[in-house]
Amino acid sequence: MTVCSDVVARLTGRAVSDARPLSVALTEVTLDDGRVVVVKRSAEPGAARAEAAGLRWLAAAGSVPLPGVHGHEEGRLVIDRIAQGRPSREAAVRFGRDLAALHAAGAPAFGASPPGGPVDAYIGLAPMRNERGTDWPPWYAEQRVLPYLRRAVDQGTVLAGEAAVVERLCERLPALAGPAEPPARLHGDLWSGNVLWAADGRVWLIDPAAHGGHRETDLAMLRLFGCPHLERVLDGYQEVAPLADGWAGRVGVHQLFPLLVHAVLFGRDYAEQALAVARSAREG
Repeated sequence: MTVCSDVVARLTGRAVSDARPLSVALTEVTLDDGRVVVVKRSAEPGAARAEAAGLRWLAAAGSVPLPGVHGHEEGRLVIDRIAQGRPSREAAVRFGRDLAALHAAGAPAFGASPPGGPVDAYIGLAPMRNERGTDWPPWYAEQRVLPYLRRAVDQGTVLAGEAAVVERLCERLPALAGPAEPPARLHGDLWSGNVLWAADGRVWLIDPAAHGGHRETDLAMLRLFGCPHLERVLDGYQEVAPLADGWAGRVGVHQLFPLLVHAVLFGRDYAEQALAVARSAREG
């Protein structure tokens, strides 16, 4: 029995009848009772624990559906496979309503980890530390934007002279952030690849970087990397939880963190996008 099959058998209590690699990190496994699970292998020791805790915390809200978690072991996370379908306008509206309900489930603080989740978590392949804060603008600057700005400067992706553009935006965040809102229960890495249009006609979420944050951050990431029927998603969201006035003008502020993460991981093109967003937001 392979390590993957052995882990699956222990966590599901079923024997493995078949396994099919989907990528370097993902394996689709069929159990002896016909159910299918997915095994995700992480290079970082705490990533599987963080993702499992995030999936469970988001699912506990009873809003957006998420795959069931069988457990994690030896850096491998075992979850149910979700049969994929096609995007539809109806599913988009329902997803918007469900996402609003998920955010409204709340979090103890900005930066709060899911119960059982580590402080040192991840957003995709990148580290993301979940230190708590009570006020969103300074927390967002100190715990999200500035750590990745420093990393981007250290590796030369952002020039030292350019960093001041982002630093000045961080100083102005109290004025740019809009009305104060309570901490929302965020997916935290809500790009289109983590939005799964399922065969059951609903939208499911996968691969979270869950934490307490500002609800506009999830919506900004949907727009940053594209989402089918996004305007219908926003229509459904606003039916349940209308966004504060001026939210559209704050999208760039909320996109700054994921852009800097991508700059560190993937290079200069994303750094230029981050700088453009910072300049635009400052001017706005």
